[in-house]
Amino acid sequence: MSVTVGSKGRAACVVNDQNTAAAVGSGLLPVFATPQMIALMENAAVDATQASLEEGQGTVGTRLDVSHDSATPVGMQVWAEAEVTAVDGRKLTFAVTAYDETGPIGKGTHERFIIQNDKFLAKAQGKKKGN
Repeated sequence: MSVTVGSKGRAACVVNDQNTAAAVGSGLLPVFATPQMIALMENAAVDATQASLEEGQGTVGTRLDVSHDSATPVGMQVWAEAEVTAVDGRKLTFAVTAYDETGPIGKGTHERFIIQNDKFLAKAQGKKKGN
């Protein structure tokens, strides 16, 4: 299998005290944090691709260009949707949008690269040895 343009993914959560701007340090108010929205978008992108990858493969995020356009208070459902818009070798590009129960709250583009998990982890661990 391989990742194809048009593949879609979704991720969801409820805004709670732990994923607010005040809790994660990205602001002082009890509203859904931008870093948490970004994580939700990345989770949706992973959901769009993981089933199409070969065993031992994964993806890593390398670029995000998003806006967070509307605040969401504690207690509301939020979700993100990702759609693959381009496949260029190992590079995947996604359109990502986040929503709450009233409509869109953020949008943008996201890039990920297909990697071999073992090779990627070995390279990362090599940093500990000064390699």
